[in-house]
Amino acid sequence: MKSLLYGVLLAGVAFAQVPFPNPQYLPPDASEGTQATQNSTIPNPQWSNLLGNALFYYDAQRSGKLPSTNRVSWRNDSCLTDGSDVGLDLSGGYYDAGDYIKATYPLSFTLMSTCWGALQFGQGYEISNQTAYLDSMLRWGLDWIIKAHPENNTLYVLVADIPSEGNYWGGDLDIPTPRTSYQINDTHPGTDAAAQASAAFSSCALLYSGVSFNSSSATSIKNDTYASLLLSHAQSLYSFAASASGGQQVYQNAVPEVADAYSSSGFQDDMVAAELFLGLATNSSDLIEQASQRYLQNQLGGSGGVFNWDSKTPGLAVLFSQIATTRSDLAGNLTGWQTEAERYFDDIVNDKSSSDASLTGGGLLWYNGDSDEASLNPALNAAMLMSLYSPFATSSSKSSSYETFAGNQLNYALGNNPMSSPYVVGMNPNSPQNPHSALASGGDNVAQIDSVPAQEAYVLYGAVIGGPDKNDRMYDIRSDWPEMEPALDLNAPMLTLAALHVMNDAADPFFVSLKNGAYASKKPSGTPCDAAFPCKKSGLSNAGKIALAIVLSLVGVLIIIVLAFFYNRRRAKRF
Repeated sequence: MKSLLYGVLLAGVAFAQVPFPNPQYLPPDASEGTQATQNSTIPNPQWSNLLGNALFYYDAQRSGKLPSTNRVSWRNDSCLTDGSDVGLDLSGGYYDAGDYIKATYPLSFTLMSTCWGALQFGQGYEISNQTAYLDSMLRWGLDWIIKAHPENNTLYVLVADIPSEGNYWGGDLDIPTPRTSYQINDTHPGTDAAAQASAAFSSCALLYSGVSFNSSSATSIKNDTYASLLLSHAQSLYSFAASASGGQQVYQNAVPEVADAYSSSGFQDDMVAAELFLGLATNSSDLIEQASQRYLQNQLGGSGGVFNWDSKTPGLAVLFSQIATTRSDLAGNLTGWQTEAERYFDDIVNDKSSSDASLTGGGLLWYNGDSDEASLNPALNAAMLMSLYSPFATSSSKSSSYETFAGNQLNYALGNNPMSSPYVVGMNPNSPQNPHSALASGGDNVAQIDSVPAQEAYVLYGAVIGGPDKNDRMYDIRSDWPEMEPALDLNAPMLTLAALHVMNDAADPFFVSLKNGAYASKKPSGTPCDAAFPCKKSGLSNAGKIALAIVLSLVGVLIIIVLAFFYNRRRAKRF
């Protein structure tokens, strides 16, 4: 308890943050996304803007008392009484997606993903002058999870007004209350949620400690005091996940209210991720070995599925390989982890049947069942993993193939797709105009979500939308949440990929080459066929089919009678 109390006390201290640039970065008008860069230099300003906008999206998603440095003019303080039902201050944090829930599990994944990417591509934030915003973005989330972890064996995993979430469509001034705070604890544990939060704290503690998987890519975000605070929470949460008196279980067993939106399929992958990042942060070869044994005993190898907020398994071999390469004193058997990582990537790149993935006609990586909602999520996450692993590949040809595939997925998201639309709001005139966001829409009637207002009230700069359907179509309909809803975790891989290209790419992103009106000329008519717009059945209704059958039967009988009449008449003439 001592380390956690230390962390709680420190949480009230104003840790020194990276100073914001003066003037502060604000997203440029979308029209600037068509202006070709005249001089090929690094950093390329268009890549820098993409990274800056992707970070700006998180500012727009903030809950609680907004800081004096708030950059989103149309946002207001909101949900200041969160946690009052349990006697805590749980204000702050982020609204998860297009509504107003605050969910710890996907937020923890978002923070882990962002810190992991910055451990390798941190220079991208530095040279684009975005490190201060990375620091601010991370702390807004991390500080809230610190609040949500008031005791060693307690973690609040959801704050929301569940009965109203599906019905309220409006701005941040009238968010329905009361909002309920839901917790996991020692007797009602959530192994996955506690372990994922631990991994978030450990990975970010590494970043704030000045650690880097790329010796030339450290950032000025280093802050040993804050790193110590994060690490104390990481250790406490890992102990909670590993040894709660209520045993180990998925967190929706303790909090059924999370099941509809963020149900977890298992916890062993979360435990391995927590052990790897905590082992690296504490220089513990025992934890790394424990992670290795857990991975093998639970047969996590051989996966062909997605990497996302629920499934971390495909990323584990990548992280093992990074640790074995950069910290051989903590982990050996590099070849084994490289073999597993490359098996997974090669199956995707070579479109093998052993992979759960395939490519759409337009080239988007697609997983049936997972890509049907937020199709860009698995594609961009796979691109991020390949980019993280590429420097550790066993051959230059493999490294090149992963970089090429990752680049193709990113280019697809940035406009090299059959719709000629970059799927990042506000980056280009062809970007989506109607993200599914109650915050940004300006509407106040869920029954008129698509028509009022006719034009989205605010531009949700930097938001990556869910993505197109399997036929590469994007309808840009506000109520179509499978295609149009942004989310915290969906933006996370874009941060890493943008930072990578800021560091290495002098050429403009693909969206710069798109002409005004490119999407409008290709926008599909009608409505999509997904969870928001159930597929329209072709053909007649059952009643119509019955009527048609009766008519056809009568016609058939009539034809038989006519044929019989002429047959008998001809027969009579013959005799």
